Amino acid sequence: MKKPSTREIDDLYTAILRLESLDECRRFFRDLLTEYEIKEFVKRWKAARMLANGIPYTQIEEETGLSTRTIARVGRWLKRGKGGYAMMLKRTTK
Repeated sequence: MKKPSTREIDDLYTAILRLESLDECRRFFRDLLTEYEIKEFVKRWKAARMLANGIPYTQIEEETGLSTRTIARVGRWLKRGKGGYAMMLKRTTK
């Protein structure tokens, strides 16, 4: 499989930015991704929120079903990634 170009990746991001509602987001992502992929994204986002709140890996593993390896990867990106998790945590925390 050929690796997508930066332009192709940016085209996807641009399409996502054009979504105007939660309903549109649900519909687009359901067509774009499998149910399994959506569930995996949900688990990783939950793990990021839990890690940010200091929840131990064991509890995150229990609640999400993610492997400790995946939880560690989410934690690594939360601390030393591009800042995406931190940015969205800040925007979504009430």
